[in-house]
Amino acid sequence: MMRKVAIICSVLVALVICAGVAQAQNPYKVDYFANANTGGAPDATLRLDNPGGTGGNLCADIFVFDSNEELSECCSCLETPDGLRTLSINGNVTANPLTGVILNTGVIKIVAAATTGNTCPVPTHVTTVANGEIKAWATHIQNNTYAVTETASQDSYLSSAEQTALARQCGAIVKVGSGKGICSCGTGTGS
Repeated sequence: MMRKVAIICSVLVALVICAGVAQAQNPYKVDYFANANTGGAPDATLRLDNPGGTGGNLCADIFVFDSNEELSECCSCLETPDGLRTLSINGNVTANPLTGVILNTGVIKIVAAATTGNTCPVPTHVTTVANGEIKAWATHIQNNTYAVTETASQDSYLSSAEQTALARQCGAIVKVGSGKGICSCGTGTGS
């Protein structure tokens, strides 16, 4: 009996430690797009909201990857508490690729970051905010039928290595892109 109690206590301690580690990580959103910039297919949208957990404005740092896992575009959009921002996948997220190759499929990562003087510069440095969160939803254009579905973007956890890599890659786009590779923020609050 004592052995069972000791095992249960060990498991509970491990769960508490793991919960603390999980809370220390910074959440960010991950989504995909398909059939973008495809003749006959409708445009998809990405919708963002700052639910106000920090009590202030946030930047939605957006990183757009192509199907070869290369960063194609990045930008940062001001998000006011409870404000809704809508981005066109074709017109805002994939319209200005670094390489000039317009994307059809890819991945979008969204990081809640601190503002710089209440503005959101292109994210060459990603500074996350305690309790900062951007909520995101995306429509998806399904293959063949071009049916439109909408889902909430998925939570992931931003490691310090990923945070550094995103900022470094976006910084390289700013340095060599001559304006290419910078997405735009669509419509909504903080425009």
